[in-house]
Amino acid sequence: MSDYIIRATASGGQIRAFAVTAKQLVEEARKAHNTSPVATAALGRLLAAGSMMGIMMKGEKDLLTLQIKGSGPLGGITVTADSQGHVKGYVNHPEVILPPSDQGKLDVGRAVGPGILNVIRDIGMKEPYNGQTLLQTSEIAEDLTYYFATSEQVPSAVGLGVLMEKNNTVKQAGGFIVQLMPFAEESVISRLEENVAAITSVTQLLEEGCTPEMVLERLLEGLELEVQDQISTAFSCNCTRSRVEKALISIGAGELQKMIEDGETIEMKCQFCNHAYTFSVEELKKLKADAVRRRK
Repeated sequence: MSDYIIRATASGGQIRAFAVTAKQLVEEARKAHNTSPVATAALGRLLAAGSMMGIMMKGEKDLLTLQIKGSGPLGGITVTADSQGHVKGYVNHPEVILPPSDQGKLDVGRAVGPGILNVIRDIGMKEPYNGQTLLQTSEIAEDLTYYFATSEQVPSAVGLGVLMEKNNTVKQAGGFIVQLMPFAEESVISRLEENVAAITSVTQLLEEGCTPEMVLERLLEGLELEVQDQISTAFSCNCTRSRVEKALISIGAGELQKMIEDGETIEMKCQFCNHAYTFSVEELKKLKADAVRRRK
């Protein structure tokens, strides 16, 4: 089955919740960027979060960007998502390999290192909304929990997980976000806290065969879960040759002339999906002519 997100409410709207299964989209990202296991886990967690946070937006053209800038060997992670479940992303240093953590798990916290989390929402206003917090654990789920509480004043529980096969392909990936509304009653808050505390890990639930619906049933047991809708999600990049051409034109005629003088075909790769676009010397000459025309 393809990856998908469940959007739900509970306790008569006092809680809103999201859960995603993201194995295929994280595997697509791994293949696109040839990421190491720890890089796959870090990028996969942020992709799962991005997919859920993306569908929190309303407009068709709304765009979410999640940026983690850490001092660890990964360097940073960038993910973008829209409101239809399309998500893409990359890690600055996909080749990083680290020994397991003391718990014998992929050491995402050490790979990311201390740093900051940026959340940028472009919803068609004059200026995008930009929220920023310090990373708390660099494990990503806890950092997003802290972000929601401090930047958006929304008490939230975030769980994210990626489990790798021995051959370094993705075995399981997914996550959940559960949020309390301002009018949530104390009894609802207490029950939710008990339920969240009973969850050991996202990947364990997925290994047990839990679907996103079943994950939310566990989290919201006794809280009158109501599933609102199901949204497909996938690793999807909207890069095109035309966009790359515009990027080349934007660097100016002078820089394009240097490429032309080299006399070789150049290759440009999309950061988000690693797709390669090649341009011959003759094509570069046409782009240079376009750049000159635009200056006049």
